[in-house]
Amino acid sequence: MQLINVGFGNTVMVERIIAVVNTGSSPARKLKELAKEAGKIIDVTEGRRTRSLLVMDSNHVVLSSIQSDTISQRLSALQQAPYIAAAKEEDAK
Repeated sequence: MQLINVGFGNTVMVERIIAVVNTGSSPARKLKELAKEAGKIIDVTEGRRTRSLLVMDSNHVVLSSIQSDTISQRLSALQQAPYIAAAKEEDAK
């Protein structure tokens, strides 16, 4: 189980994330509105501006104040970590 920081010490399970969406588009605003109506919204912005939406496999939407690019970079770094560790082990041999 891997966790990713989505701001202010809040973490989300990486395996449960379906998409990371920028909030600038009309469909993203609609997604946020529908999740709020369904009671499936999780706000971890601590009162700050929402900069990204994380769509989870449970149909929950997590509101984060971290840029979607930053979250994507963190996800990418987590996926590359096993390859980096394996490369270091081969170099040590």
